[in-house]
Amino acid sequence: MSKFFDSNIIQESIQEIHELQKEVYKNGLNIRDMESEDFQNHIENLELLLDKQKIMYTRLSLSDDPDAIEMIKNLRKSVKIMGFPEGTDMNILFSAMEDTIEKMKNNC
Repeated sequence: MSKFFDSNIIQESIQEIHELQKEVYKNGLNIRDMESEDFQNHIENLELLLDKQKIMYTRLSLSDDPDAIEMIKNLRKSVKIMGFPEGTDMNILFSAMEDTIEKMKNNC
């Protein structure tokens, strides 16, 4: 493992992101059947997950570690899978996600 990913802070952040992703995906399958309070919790988890992902992306972007650089490349490639044009800046993706979450909040 690289020095970047050996960091306890990075390891903890990755674990938190992973746990939030599992929770968001699991609850996302039942979103239509959620009570208002559960829906609010789901939105809060989405916001928290997005914040943690943005922080991780920033940390990756600031690192010169080869594994961090490779992960950035892979993340940029994944943007295309999400329907954005190749080469789309990650901040545009994050902004689109924030807009989606805001729309969900307004529909509560």
